[in-house]
Amino acid sequence: MATRVRARVQGTVQGVGFRPYVYRLARAERLGGWVRNDERGVVLEVEGAVDAVERFLARLPREAPPLAAVERVRRRALACVGESEFAIVESRGRGPAAAPVAPDTPPCAACLDELQDPADRRFRYPFVNCTDCGPRFTIVSGVPYDRTRTTMASFEMCAACRAEYDDPLDRRFHAEPNACPDCGPRARLVDAGVRDAGTEARDARAAAAASLVDAELAPRDAVAAAAAALLDGAIVAVKGVGGYHLACRADDEAAVAALRARKHREDKPFALMAADLDAAGALVELTAAEERLMTGRERPIVIATRRPAAAVAAAVAPGRPDLGVMLPSTPLHHLLLADAGVPLVMTSGNVSDEPIAFDDADALERLSGVADRFLVHDRPIETRADDSVVRGPLLLRRSRGLVPAAIELPAAQRPLLSCGAELKSTFCLAKGGRAWVGHHIGDLKNWETLRSYHAGIAHFERLFAIAPELVAHDLHPDYLSTAYALERDGVERLAVQHHHAHLAACLAEHGEAGPAVGAIYDGAGLGSDETVWGGELLVGAVAGCERAGHIWPVRLPGGDAAVREPWRMACAWLHALGDADPAMPPALADAVTRERWEAVAALVRSGTAAPVTTSAGRLFDAVAALCGIRSVVNYEGQAAAELEATCDPHERGAYPMPVAAAAAPAARAAPVASGATDATPPFVLDARATIAAVVDDLGRGVAPAVVAARFHGALAHATAHACELVASRHGLDAVVLSGGAFQNRVLLEGTSELLAGRGLRVLFPRRLPPNDGGIAFGQAAIAASAARS
Repeated sequence: MATRVRARVQGTVQGVGFRPYVYRLARAERLGGWVRNDERGVVLEVEGAVDAVERFLARLPREAPPLAAVERVRRRALACVGESEFAIVESRGRGPAAAPVAPDTPPCAACLDELQDPADRRFRYPFVNCTDCGPRFTIVSGVPYDRTRTTMASFEMCAACRAEYDDPLDRRFHAEPNACPDCGPRARLVDAGVRDAGTEARDARAAAAASLVDAELAPRDAVAAAAAALLDGAIVAVKGVGGYHLACRADDEAAVAALRARKHREDKPFALMAADLDAAGALVELTAAEERLMTGRERPIVIATRRPAAAVAAAVAPGRPDLGVMLPSTPLHHLLLADAGVPLVMTSGNVSDEPIAFDDADALERLSGVADRFLVHDRPIETRADDSVVRGPLLLRRSRGLVPAAIELPAAQRPLLSCGAELKSTFCLAKGGRAWVGHHIGDLKNWETLRSYHAGIAHFERLFAIAPELVAHDLHPDYLSTAYALERDGVERLAVQHHHAHLAACLAEHGEAGPAVGAIYDGAGLGSDETVWGGELLVGAVAGCERAGHIWPVRLPGGDAAVREPWRMACAWLHALGDADPAMPPALADAVTRERWEAVAALVRSGTAAPVTTSAGRLFDAVAALCGIRSVVNYEGQAAAELEATCDPHERGAYPMPVAAAAAPAARAAPVASGATDATPPFVLDARATIAAVVDDLGRGVAPAVVAARFHGALAHATAHACELVASRHGLDAVVLSGGAFQNRVLLEGTSELLAGRGLRVLFPRRLPPNDGGIAFGQAAIAASAARS
């Protein structure tokens, strides 16, 4: 007996070899019918014996290609038409697009074999790919995912490539970026002439930017020529899959120092790229989990402990005990690392806080003062994407290799946009139970970054056919992401408190609605009482929460100036001990003049230009300054990161940090979201006792490494104790740890262990960053919950 079934397959099923897989599976089961892409995914019809059709449908999601992610298969019976042959038919796009696009993927084993085989026609071809690997998100301009909707549209395939592309049994069947040296993109090495001076050099660089295709220095093998330049000490801008990197030898102190000077990046660590796992293992100590991450298809930067004998220049990561290392993510990178034979610095192709460069002419103009040469190619990048970053169990930056994979958001039925925060900015679009969190954008205060933010939202709206009806944004009125939300016409808006968004993001990521206790520690976020929050204990759910506690409030002298100059927070915390005119600590004598110290102390006393804050980040800054570790920062979070790096791993002591319910009416619980009614007084983590102990130990000559470890112990113990009190008060068993301060592994692991010892279940972000890169998803979860109610 025969039957015919139509099946709608949803998920990441375009551009991943799914149709040829269906073709082979149908033929194996001797079924007739067809399969095609459309704007929602893949649709197919199969006809044949009932048992064969049922086997086909059972195997369909179970044996899918490696890059595919089948979310659901919906079927319906049809009348038989007597079809016995199976075919792949032309794609259709009748309605709004809703087919997920796959992230970019490193070359598969089969493609690497071809890359390294002198007998293969793709030997040393930097753009080898197939349906199991290669660029996806960064080259796609629309869906259904076909070559005409990618940046490969202008490259006409040669006869050999076309034969592969048209053969359903070939692994390159409908591999949209398919190409070879005869018909595809080509790499070129361009001389930027940055060592020249004056107007003539600038004019020469501008001319080169206008004619990249004519500026070829290595017509036969640009990659080999670039590797030779790197070995000679040059800085080379390398065009990757999502933008440009700046590369130099990792073991060349002069080259790394020159890169720092030209890039205007004083202290922030550079990422490294190693040829393979063995080469990476010579640089850092890798756990089995970190090895899996490093070799996985996401290919993130993995931050791990530096090996003492690592052949790495001191300027790569000054003063840091760890290194960020990644493996090649494209065939071009594989060739470059193999030819160079040494690990390379491979840092974002930008200057200071600018976004990563991805357009060729723009890159040559912006990076010409940094790079000596440019390793370019003529396959355009549609969407820029920085490298993703992982540290231990935490994802610190979600971008290349992970975006635009969807995250489930069950309540998101109404199309919505959430605009994220100001720093480490991302956005999120959601509809129909799925959320698409955008790639890492950066600091919106930079004009180029803000332009990238606007363009990214527009691209995602087109790609996933989302016309937002509801727009969520941060409560802070001065964030540029908030300004963007307020400029959107014809939409409903929802303001979301910053720390509630952190709590909601973690809960929603874990598929939980709450309630739970949340310890949300970061640098700053506008509180519902209009003060600067940042060391918060919340209790509640995605739908709403209340402030259940916080770190002792102090003044933030000079506002943003205190973020850049941690010594100001040392002054504020010393004042909080009861000293109206605190003496300047000896550790700051060489960094701060007495006149400046006294001026800041006056701000703290008067409250002028010194708002109240409960920030955990600023507490870390104060301790780092008191220890003489960092009085002025060159990048966000530097003082806290260096304080963590200073910790003596053998020290188990902890300073006091009392936890008690606040009695003052002004400190009573403040609602964070609508519907909050609890009027019980919040718990306060009194870090004044901690600061007093820090000062006392430093005065007695205790090493900063011991002081740093005892401070971390104090905050971990106080946080666990306070969370236990809040959980007991509300009858809860789950605690969320999130916010940028929990990027700190010493704090995260110490607090998690203490909470688990108290019988509490600990949740922290896994698929999204704990920093502000996760805020947009939290805003989306809250907005979806509000829309449903």
